[in-house]
Amino acid sequence: MTERKRETFSPPAVGGISLLVAFAVLCLTVFALLSLTTVQADGRLADSSARAVEDYYAADCAAQEILARLRNGETPLEVTSHPEDSWHDPLAVRYTYEVPVSDRQELQVEVLVNGEDYEILRWQAQYTGEWETVENLDLWDGGLFE
Repeated sequence: MTERKRETFSPPAVGGISLLVAFAVLCLTVFALLSLTTVQADGRLADSSARAVEDYYAADCAAQEILARLRNGETPLEVTSHPEDSWHDPLAVRYTYEVPVSDRQELQVEVLVNGEDYEILRWQAQYTGEWETVENLDLWDGGLFE
């Protein structure tokens, strides 16, 4: 009897390496998707900020135009004059007006005009939207948790 050599065949050990590569590809895909959503959110935020700045400076320009008309002696319809409140100088007149910036904000201006001279008393962006109150807000009182 001839002795036969037993040949044993063992497949290459690629199972663990394949799982590791699949996991690495999955992680890279997830990180790529997270990066993409972050870039999109940053783009929306940048667009919103640019629009807000553009709206503010458009309102500021309109307020400057109204101020120029006041200094020339003209009183536009949207301006309220308060001659009785001119405490600095009896010839000076205090004017107030608002210029909308957005649907929830306006630029409020108060200026004291005396001929060619003027003094800006207030030039402020003010929130005009409705405030929403929260009645049942559960706050920590500083005690220990039980």
